[in-house]
Amino acid sequence: MSKLYFRYGAMNCGKSTNLLQVAHNYEERGMKVVIIKPKIDTKGGNTVVSRLGIIREVDILVDNEHNLLEKFRSYINKHGEVNCVLVDEAQFLKSHHVDELLEVAVKMDIPVVCYGLRTDFLAQGFEGSSRLLLIAHSLEELKTICKCGKKGVFNGRMINGRFIFEGDQVVIDNGEMVEYESLCAECYLKYKEAYKK
Repeated sequence: MSKLYFRYGAMNCGKSTNLLQVAHNYEERGMKVVIIKPKIDTKGGNTVVSRLGIIREVDILVDNEHNLLEKFRSYINKHGEVNCVLVDEAQFLKSHHVDELLEVAVKMDIPVVCYGLRTDFLAQGFEGSSRLLLIAHSLEELKTICKCGKKGVFNGRMINGRFIFEGDQVVIDNGEMVEYESLCAECYLKYKEAYKK
């Protein structure tokens, strides 16, 4: 039986780069991968974009109401056998999508590897990540560092160069300069305290 994997980490830990490397490894051996990304992630449009500059088109863009199991079966009927499913920005999936991906792994015997953030900029769980943490067969943290040199585990949101601690969970491009940075717990709490003042 194949497994559902969740590889998570803070911003800039190399999630998309790792996904693209796994795709390359499969394809180098003559195997077929399918790359899925939630449509809500407008960064890069219908591509996976690595911070190293590697870009690759996504095979399936998924909306909130889509049944991923049905979309995947339709893809196989059109394109043939698949050896691995790779999901970028998995935090944006709905719970039912994660359940459907579990069915792909277990019932169709195809490994599914999901990459995403564990928490948002307020240290709250995303729906997709929360479900993956509960039902994935395997959890793996991809590590990064804070600018102070300690392990980065939190995601700080900056608007126009200033850390903020209020707003919608998902803000990718709202017309302002929105950036995200991985932070250690100490720096996260320091910036949070400064914001409150």
